[in-house]
Amino acid sequence: MQQLARKDWPLYGVQGNDVPNVLEKAMLSLWAKTSGTWINVALVLLGTISGLLLRGRLPNRMQDVITQAVGLITIFIGVQMARPLVEVDAGAIAGVIVGLVALVTGGLLGEWWQIEQRLVTIGDNLKTQFGGSGQFTEGFVAASLLFCVGPMTILGSLNNGLSGDGTILIIKGTMDGLVSIALTGSYGMGVGFSVLPVVIYQGGLSLLAGLLSSGIGDPTSSASVLLVTGVGGVIILGLGLNLLKVTTIRVASFLPALLLTPLLYKLCQILSLG
Repeated sequence: MQQLARKDWPLYGVQGNDVPNVLEKAMLSLWAKTSGTWINVALVLLGTISGLLLRGRLPNRMQDVITQAVGLITIFIGVQMARPLVEVDAGAIAGVIVGLVALVTGGLLGEWWQIEQRLVTIGDNLKTQFGGSGQFTEGFVAASLLFCVGPMTILGSLNNGLSGDGTILIIKGTMDGLVSIALTGSYGMGVGFSVLPVVIYQGGLSLLAGLLSSGIGDPTSSASVLLVTGVGGVIILGLGLNLLKVTTIRVASFLPALLLTPLLYKLCQILSLG
């Protein structure tokens, strides 16, 4: 890239003494757009450290009760999140039908792409590299899904990226930190490594917020975003059932449904107009 000559700075409205300020503003802008994500990461790590300190002091039956409590709350959150599927329609087609098609199609794609297995492989590699033990991988997978799938993740990341306000993500991070304490008590240090997908997913959404917002409008009232939240709620519900060991659902395989839902919403609208 050709470097801007000092003599040309005034042509771009930049004076010599202003260059450090311009660079500083650019860096602050990047921090402002992702500040909520980094605070979220710090709170999860803090919760993980706290969980590790408490882990050896609790008997197994108490650790099981903590996991069950998290599982029950996860199911409750999933049910609440899934409500838009019965409240929002895509044209003449019920939202629950859109959710069903998205989950079935997304689940098939997820199995084809082996998303669950790839996530487990990443967890196993981290476990080997950092000397993890026990249910390291299970903790990594469960925490990664729990912290990345939810309305506060989408709304908070978009809001942080558009306005620099990380309040929603800070609230989410506080909740994630508390849950990290409970999950770490049962699964171990693998929970802390869930910050890697959190940085990639939340940070990516924040940096792309300007582009995404032009296509979805107001994320708090957009029908497509509400349907994505509903589908995410069903996925979270499956995660809660896994935490309670009621069954084994390959939750990560359904993640493509989150991307398919807004596309299906647009398609349903077009078909309804036709």
